[in-house]
Amino acid sequence: MQEIKIKLPLRDDMTEKLEAGDYVCLSGELYVARDAAHKRLLDLIEAGKKIPISLDGETIYYMGPSPAREGQVIGSAGPTTASRMDKYTPTLLDLGLKGMIGKGKRSREVLDAIVRNHAVYFAAVGGAGALLSKCIQKSEIICYEELGAEAVRRITVEDLPLVVVIDCKGKNLYEMAAHKYRQEKHIDKVNRLD
Repeated sequence: MQEIKIKLPLRDDMTEKLEAGDYVCLSGELYVARDAAHKRLLDLIEAGKKIPISLDGETIYYMGPSPAREGQVIGSAGPTTASRMDKYTPTLLDLGLKGMIGKGKRSREVLDAIVRNHAVYFAAVGGAGALLSKCIQKSEIICYEELGAEAVRRITVEDLPLVVVIDCKGKNLYEMAAHKYRQEKHIDKVNRLD
């Protein structure tokens, strides 16, 4: 495991160097979108229409910010549960999406699409939204303003702290940690029996 500084947008040569468990500081521009916006994007795609954002090499942060206080760029900016986007994600990955930021597990279909498209899934620390918002330098609504906190935004981040959960080879930090825990628990049980 290593700590890596990454400048967006993501490209294959970057994602292929990342491994599940790596600590990353992400800088650059990315999109913010949640389930309501994802549904609208997929509806357009399925209707054969152009979507209002480009996905090529892009990263989407699954987050719905709270309103900004005076003098702030954005309010609390913690991650939302990524599995809520799972039914939309394989299509977006196939259209060029390279990175996703959220929290929690992903489906087998998403994992397969991550591998197929040399993408990566990052986790941000849940419950740390106020701290994460300090990494956001700029925020603007791109589309679906009527969705309020769920509108698609373009944000600029500097040194956003993340962990690689699923790398482009399909290694999954959650599964690796669970496996390690089961092994250690088994060894501990055997030692107690001796």
